[in-house]
Amino acid sequence: MDEREELPVIISAIVRQRYRDFSVVVCVNQPEEWWDDPIRSAICRNNGDCLAILQSVTGFPLEVIDRSSRGAGWKGKRHGVGWARKTVMDRISQKADAADIILSVDADTLFSESYFESVAETMVKHPQATALTVPYYHRLPGDAAAAQAILRYEIYMRYYLLNLWRIHSPYSFTALGSAMAIPVWAYRKTGGMTPKLSGEDFYFLQKLRKAGSLVSWNREKVFPAARFSARVYFGTGPAMIRGAGGDWGSYPIYPYRLFDEIAESYNRFPEMFTQSVETDVTRFLREQTGEEDPFGSLRTNCRELHQFTRACHEKFDGLRILQYLKQRNKTERGSDEENLLEWFETFYQEEIRSVIPLRDGMKFSFTDSSLEELDQIRNFLAQEEERYRIQHPLF
Repeated sequence: MDEREELPVIISAIVRQRYRDFSVVVCVNQPEEWWDDPIRSAICRNNGDCLAILQSVTGFPLEVIDRSSRGAGWKGKRHGVGWARKTVMDRISQKADAADIILSVDADTLFSESYFESVAETMVKHPQATALTVPYYHRLPGDAAAAQAILRYEIYMRYYLLNLWRIHSPYSFTALGSAMAIPVWAYRKTGGMTPKLSGEDFYFLQKLRKAGSLVSWNREKVFPAARFSARVYFGTGPAMIRGAGGDWGSYPIYPYRLFDEIAESYNRFPEMFTQSVETDVTRFLREQTGEEDPFGSLRTNCRELHQFTRACHEKFDGLRILQYLKQRNKTERGSDEENLLEWFETFYQEEIRSVIPLRDGMKFSFTDSSLEELDQIRNFLAQEEERYRIQHPLF
């Protein structure tokens, strides 16, 4: 959608791939009603240009799904990136073999000539995995405000993931629609993608994780663009817009102790197999579900401890974890800067002074830090994340 400028660049990246056993399916899309909206009609015309560009492609097999021309756009509630991704993946599933790989890519994402080859190698190495979450690294835009916003957002994402890995959560993944691969057999087994207006990649990966293991390491990264965008309801673009306006309330740096509270319940799942146990998570689920003993029904239905533990993780899943953190953060929250510093002081005491800019008489501030200083924090977290991914390639 609205990718006339980016499209030739990604087409060139695809043409350069060393791995040649692939075909591409593209969905150019927007709601039908935008044609009669003076503000949005420019996107419709941009999409028309995208269709013309795609019609001229000769370097690889290409199928274009047109959901943008007048009369072909989305109608009613069936619109958005979730429906676009589902439409493409459903089409691939119809014509592909079970062992084939669906590689999800956005038009503003770049990668090296070895990217397709690396994904094929990774999935062959882990044939039982239901998905691959590819390492990523946002390209910094020239606009200073946009660069500051994406660095702050990426610091949030990497901090969140590192804490999930630290407590051994089964949901230790970052959901980026432009950075995931799914075997066709797993797509079919899980019933395909459930369309969402936004966040479809998160819900999809959570469903795939409940169905099996995910791969977290791939030797090649993807490099998504970073830009202010309101084309989806939440995600990178909207987060940057709100963040640039000073609102990071939806993407806070949570106190690391909140993750420890989740870990306590994880550690007590074996105890819960035989009796009700009161924890912060139990109290949270009681409020959310209305069940006096949220894990009681699981205890009744599971004969083996490993079945019970898995059922507990499926009930307190990635979405519940996020909801729990948001609720607890209302009462336990320090500032984002204080929480990040406390985490560094606890787990990276030797590295903190070389990573966090601490000036004499001044406290660390996301707002006052330079782009170079924020990028330094981002890069340290990215390196730590890469280390975790290499050490735990399958989870």
